[in-house]
Amino acid sequence: MRIILAAALLAGTAVPSIAQTAAPAPILTTAEAKDVWTHAEPEVARVTHVALDLDVNFATRTLGGSALLDVLAAPGAPRIVLDVDDLAIASVTDASGKPLKWTVGPRDKETGSALTIELNGAKRIRIVYRSKPGATALQWLPPEMTFGKKKPFLFSQGQAILNRSWVPTQDSPGIRQTWEATLRVPGDLVAVMSAEKLSGDKGEPLPDGRRAFRFRMDKPVPPYLIAFAVGDLKFRPLGPRSGVWTEAPMLDKAASEFVDVEKMIDAAGKLYGPYRWGRYDMLLLPPAFPYGGMENPMLTFLTPTIVTGDRSNTDVVAHELAHSWSGNLVTNATWSDSWLNEGFTTYFENRIMESLYGKEQAAIYADLDWDTMQREIAAGGGQTGAATRLHGDPGAGEVDYTKGSNFLRMIEYTVGREKWDAYLSSYFDRHAFQPQTTAGFLADLRERLLKGQPELELSLQLDRWSYGAGLPGNAVHVKSETLAKVDAKLAAFNGGGPAGAVQPRGWTTQEWLRFLKGIDKTQTPARLKELDETLGLSASSNAYIQSAWFELAIANRYDPAVPYLRAYLSRIGRGLLVYPLYKGLMKQGEWGASKARDFFAEAKPTYHPSTAAGIASILAAGAERE
Repeated sequence: MRIILAAALLAGTAVPSIAQTAAPAPILTTAEAKDVWTHAEPEVARVTHVALDLDVNFATRTLGGSALLDVLAAPGAPRIVLDVDDLAIASVTDASGKPLKWTVGPRDKETGSALTIELNGAKRIRIVYRSKPGATALQWLPPEMTFGKKKPFLFSQGQAILNRSWVPTQDSPGIRQTWEATLRVPGDLVAVMSAEKLSGDKGEPLPDGRRAFRFRMDKPVPPYLIAFAVGDLKFRPLGPRSGVWTEAPMLDKAASEFVDVEKMIDAAGKLYGPYRWGRYDMLLLPPAFPYGGMENPMLTFLTPTIVTGDRSNTDVVAHELAHSWSGNLVTNATWSDSWLNEGFTTYFENRIMESLYGKEQAAIYADLDWDTMQREIAAGGGQTGAATRLHGDPGAGEVDYTKGSNFLRMIEYTVGREKWDAYLSSYFDRHAFQPQTTAGFLADLRERLLKGQPELELSLQLDRWSYGAGLPGNAVHVKSETLAKVDAKLAAFNGGGPAGAVQPRGWTTQEWLRFLKGIDKTQTPARLKELDETLGLSASSNAYIQSAWFELAIANRYDPAVPYLRAYLSRIGRGLLVYPLYKGLMKQGEWGASKARDFFAEAKPTYHPSTAAGIASILAAGAERE
């Protein structure tokens, strides 16, 4: 059996597709569910299942092979429209091999191109294609950019609409699809995906020395959650349902940092219903990963910047786990409503942390989120700024996490935790594996929780929170006693006290951030030197501390920190940590702008394409202001 299968894989012959077992998820057709970031016309013809059969070629930095798509079309539908971005398409046929007419439309810089295929009655379509070396979802890392320094690494990052650069499908969160994949990789590397493994941890050996890895996701998911990585990966189990993948030099550290993940899964399930995805494994990636984490089902992708040795940043793990309910189970139908993913998840994450570590630990995170929310609202135009709305233009707002979670916390405080938790558990269950809109959530909330209570609904200001700018007056500020103690030391320092009196020994990352972000922004070189030498900021091993310190150093053009900053920007690829530094440099005239350009030119090859594009935009915007 294995020999026959291996021969078929080597020859590029697709293995028969695994039958789709789940019923297709519904397509929402209301006006607010229209996704402006897709070319698809799902009400005419939609993809329900994707079967990928791909070669991973590190030499050419391409993926090549085929995608077999199951199509559900309206009676007499003449065509189906897919999303692609710079794919080299060789052929399009039906399942029997009969050619189908197809065209690729002009490329839009944001949404790629429309691939229009004449159906001719076909219910299955095979597309033979190859990705380009510059595919925006893929980052190919040379050995020197990995922890092991000996073998290359590849990972994908599809959110929000980047997967169309390597998967020809309808790339919209409202068009959920089941999927399967076969990846053929070099024989000394391991492939992992956000799905059930069908071929074991070491894959299946092929006659040419490569290995084939097969995967299956039998639950309908939004296409941005199709994810994979290939590298010199090792696995360590953490419990009956969980484990961590990473390179050997990081395996012990990762396993120690994430030791509580099974407790997190239990706590989440007790809050809002059973974990429905089987396993919850994690993949700790090289530093070039652009985000803190990515909630890919069954295999959360994580940045190594959260591994600080004190487990103070495992809120990121709790966040990505919570996405298994809010985001993966119930998904925003369009990116205009991304707060339904991120706001719900940030709230849920905080409840997990409270369940495991107590109210004060949760209060620390909530208090810091309040600070972040205030900064985001101010940067977004304040109480009238369009970018501060929860429901808004896709990609425009940065308050989805903090304002969204505060919205839900306000509801909890107003109606009571017991009623709120019962409702939210029911909500996830009733809408499981379905898309959702803000309007849909509000309608459900009114029907299931607030029906017959007009005064209560009026006090909640639901529409003001969902569609209005700024922050409503009934927002809830949770205050931390731990951070209040930090605030006292901060006030003393800002009042002229010595850095030596800060005494940060034993501080968590969150306490450090409260202190560093609260320091008065205008400082003398002598005061900065005192801070740096006393607290060891430039040379800190904590990426969060360094980023916050560099923001302050940049704001004051503190030259002694520049060599450390340069090294940091070439080592860290997480957008949350590097974007503020480039923005800060561009605000410092030619002193900063010249450094930003030089540092970016040097570090660009180490960044994920999405991070590089974000930094390029920052530099361009700064140049226009000059």
